[in-house]
Amino acid sequence: MNKLPIAVIGAGLIGKVHIDLAANHNEVCLAAIADPSETARQMATSYNVPWFADYRSMLDTVKPKGVVIATPNVTHGAIAVDCIERGIAVIVEKPIAYTVEDARRIRDASQEFKVPVLVGHQRRHNPIVRRAREIVASGRLGRPVSATVLCTWLKPDEYFDTAWRRTKGGGPILINLIHDIDLLRHLFGDVQSLQAVTSNETRGFEVEDTAAVVLKFKNGALATVSVSDTTAAPWNYDLAAGEVERFPQQDVNSHYLCGTDASLTLPRLEVWEYRTGKGWHDPLTAERTALHTGCPYTEQLRHFRAVIDGAEAPVCSALDGLRTLQATMAVHAAAASGAAVTLPDD
Repeated sequence: MNKLPIAVIGAGLIGKVHIDLAANHNEVCLAAIADPSETARQMATSYNVPWFADYRSMLDTVKPKGVVIATPNVTHGAIAVDCIERGIAVIVEKPIAYTVEDARRIRDASQEFKVPVLVGHQRRHNPIVRRAREIVASGRLGRPVSATVLCTWLKPDEYFDTAWRRTKGGGPILINLIHDIDLLRHLFGDVQSLQAVTSNETRGFEVEDTAAVVLKFKNGALATVSVSDTTAAPWNYDLAAGEVERFPQQDVNSHYLCGTDASLTLPRLEVWEYRTGKGWHDPLTAERTALHTGCPYTEQLRHFRAVIDGAEAPVCSALDGLRTLQATMAVHAAAASGAAVTLPDD
């Protein structure tokens, strides 16, 4: 199989991950890097690929089959549409865009030009989440009733040396909670409405450091999510699932999904159910699925190739990215108004 040439726009923290994986992947190859920094130029030299300060020049010169957009959120809309209008498929790092309006532009362009878009909610490509989706879709949980999610950890003081992380939009809602909302949507379906409260009392920055959210899904299920980046706690998906090597993995759960027939934990994939009798006086049985670990970013690139080839439908489409962003932005709106926010049917 010939490797599919893809380019990476943006050579920051997550861009470097995509660059390295693309350069060493079995099904795609790194075709170019576009980023005006000197670091990016040096990276391109080390990988022996062309470097461009301007991404449009790269698109028109290299003409890659796919592009990974790993630039600041505010630029996602313009860059994605520029790629789509040239017939180039894209992976847009999360969030799909800085605003819901830009997310709609990407969705509409993808539909108009019939060019596929993937949104970089990488958890959907993790074997743990894929198995969880199979369990929920099989009906084993019965009717979904509730979910309890913890996203609690401690970001070090030096993390906030970067100014934008202390201002609105740079907090755990848009940086971290968005992943948990997307994961819940992936398993339980679309969100109908939500309520939220936020606090910045611990650090005193303009941005929130803690939030509590209650979501109602269209299937009637409810979820409560607690997110904070100022707690000495291990209960979050990133530490529990071990997706990223720089985080020390913890043997805990972070997600508890409850149904009428059984319940499921993540990331340990424990199914709790009654096998004799059915009530609180009867014994519960726990069954665990043990999976080999896998790099979700590597799988995302494999899937990207399959989507471009027409062999698979996007696991996280532009519409998915739009709906996840709408729900996440609604958390801020609900906290500001003190009232429930109903999500639009986009």
